[in-house]
Amino acid sequence: MSAIAVVVGNQNLRSVLVAQLQQQGYRVQHTASMMAAKAHLTEFQPEIVVVDYDLSDGNGLELCEWIQIHSNALILMISTRLDESEISASLAVADDYLKKPFGMKEFLARVAAILRRSSSRHLPSEVVRGDLRIDMVRRRVFFAQESIDLTPQEFSLLYVLLQSPDEPIDRAELLRRAWDEHMGGSRTVDTHILALRKKLKDPDIIQTIRQMGYQIHL
Repeated sequence: MSAIAVVVGNQNLRSVLVAQLQQQGYRVQHTASMMAAKAHLTEFQPEIVVVDYDLSDGNGLELCEWIQIHSNALILMISTRLDESEISASLAVADDYLKKPFGMKEFLARVAAILRRSSSRHLPSEVVRGDLRIDMVRRRVFFAQESIDLTPQEFSLLYVLLQSPDEPIDRAELLRRAWDEHMGGSRTVDTHILALRKKLKDPDIIQTIRQMGYQIHL
């Protein structure tokens, strides 16, 4: 039975999410604030934490950063925000992003998808390929010991590709998982793939699979 923590300030929304998750058989803990979440998450050790961007005692981004340090849990950020910079900031510290309002079927589908990725492949804390080193914990990339400056969008794209090494992912799925459909279409993905290849100084690490999408080769 998977454990899920819900950190949402709005009582009505929190109650609905908890009830829906419990009906699916998940073990659920819920809190309304960042302080309460920090007090319980380490002991509860959930596989997923659902975090609202706006909390009464702080920013959801701050809680996500804390979770990254103190827990191995994956994070689903929920928010009403549509600004590109805020979505990018969310996906730099969370594993998926869901815009409010949303339907319960979509919410449960996102949770199930995150759990599948978690159970099928746990990313190592560090990925090394020749002179290229990717620090998954600190979200930093190095080539020959020199730091490579990636934008939040570029690292989010790299992170999604690393979740399924040597498996092609189509552009629509990359767009949905790495950022948000509102950020553009397939050309947005192509542009960021091109930028990533140049910055990683290894053009063969991200391969184009005809009529299928892109895959990372380690």
